[in-house]
Amino acid sequence: MIRTIRSTRCVLLGALAITFLHAGVARAEVLALTGGTVHPVSGPAIPNGTVLVDGAKISAVGAGLAVPAGARVVDCVGKHVYPGFVHANTMLGLHEISTIQGSDDTQETGLVNPNQRAEVMYNPDSDFLAVARLNGITSVLTIPGGGSVRGTSALMHLDGWTQEDITVKAPVALHVQWPNMTPQRGFFVQRTDEEQAKDRDDAIRVISDAFDDGRAYMKARDAEKTAGVPRHDADVRWEGMRRALKGEIPVVFHCDALSQIRAVLKFCDKQQLTNVILLGGYDAPRVADELKRRDIAVIVAGVLSMPRRGDEPYDGAFAVAGELARSGVRFCITDEGGGGASYNARNLPQHAAMAAAFGLDRDEALKAVTLYPASILGVGDQVGSIEPGKLADLQITDGDPLEVATHCEQVLIKGKLVPMESRQTRLFHKYDERPRGALARKH
Repeated sequence: MIRTIRSTRCVLLGALAITFLHAGVARAEVLALTGGTVHPVSGPAIPNGTVLVDGAKISAVGAGLAVPAGARVVDCVGKHVYPGFVHANTMLGLHEISTIQGSDDTQETGLVNPNQRAEVMYNPDSDFLAVARLNGITSVLTIPGGGSVRGTSALMHLDGWTQEDITVKAPVALHVQWPNMTPQRGFFVQRTDEEQAKDRDDAIRVISDAFDDGRAYMKARDAEKTAGVPRHDADVRWEGMRRALKGEIPVVFHCDALSQIRAVLKFCDKQQLTNVILLGGYDAPRVADELKRRDIAVIVAGVLSMPRRGDEPYDGAFAVAGELARSGVRFCITDEGGGGASYNARNLPQHAAMAAAFGLDRDEALKAVTLYPASILGVGDQVGSIEPGKLADLQITDGDPLEVATHCEQVLIKGKLVPMESRQTRLFHKYDERPRGALARKH
C-alpha cells in the first residue's frame, strides 16, 4: 500500500512538473504586435509599427520589422500600442472588504512602522487589480498606511502568481506622513486649535526621534565590525530604515500645504536627507525653484480635486502639474491615493487628461503616467516606455488613452496577454443575459 501511494505521488509530481514546464513555455512565447500605431513615449509615434515580445521583455520596436518564424501575431491594424500606465500612489492589494478586518492591511497600529513592507502584504488575487488593469494600468506603487513613519512601498504588477513574480521593485521608498502645520477648521473638526497644535508637535517629535534612533541603530550595528565592539540585537523596525538613511532609496514625504513642504525641507536639512520625493504637492509650485535646486521630484496626487482654500480659483489642483513642468521640476501624476481611492485607480489617465486640459503639454501628460513615474520610482530602465530590453507592459487601444471614450482592448503584463475581464464585467454579462418578460424593454 505504501509503495502504491509513493508511486502515485511520483506520477502526480511528474505530471505537475510537466504542467509547469508547459506553462513556462507558453509564458515565454514570442509575440508580434503588428500593423498598429506604436507610441513609445520616449520617442515619436511609429505608424504601421511592430513590437516584438520575447518572453517577458520587448525585443524590438520599429516599422517594417520581420516577424520571427513561429511568433504569435497580434493584429493591431487600426489600433494604438502604448506602454502600460504606472500608478504611483495606491493601496491596491492591501485591502479587499473594508468591513472585514482580516482583508484590510492599510492601517497598522502605532506611529512608527518602518518595518512594514508592502510587497509582503500585497494580495495578487484582489478583485480590484483586474478592474484597474482593464483601463491600461499595469503596475502600481502600493504604499502601507498607519502612523507617521509608514514603512516601505513596492512597485507591483497587476497580474502574477507569487510575491516574487508580481514584484517589479521592492523596497521603492520609505514613506513619512507629515502632519498638518496649521489648525484645520470645519463642522467636522472637534479638536481645538491648541489640541491640534499639540498633536502636530508630538507627530513631528515622533518622526524626528525615529530618524535619530534609526541612525543611531545603524551606527551601532555597523560598529560591530570593529574589534572589541559588542554585538547589538537586531531590531526589524530600524532595519527597515537602513536603506533610506543611507540614501539608497528615497524618503517620500506625504504633504500638500506650503507650510508642510517648508517644514519638510527644513527637516531634510537637519537630517541630511538628499534622496527625497514629495507626494501630494498641491502647493509645490509655490516653492518650485527650491525643489528644482534640490532636485526633489513631486508625485502630484489628486488632479481632480477641489481648491484647498476659499480664495483660490476652481482649477487650482488641475493646473499644478503644468506649473511644475514649466518650472522644470520633475513630476508625475497620480490620484489622491488611500484605501478609498483604490476602487477608482482605473481613472488614472483621466487625472492626466485634466492636467493636459489646464496647461500641461499633451505629450507631457502621457509621460506623467508612464515614463515619468517609472523614472522617479527608480524603474525607468524596466517600464514606462516601449523600448527593447524593457518589460513588455503594454496596452492596445482604439484611440488616445487619455480620452474617456477610448477603449483599452488588450493589456500585456510581462509579455502575457492578460484576460480582459473582471468581477465587474462578469456581473455585467450575468445580468445583461437575465431572462426578460414580455413587458421588458427591448434589449
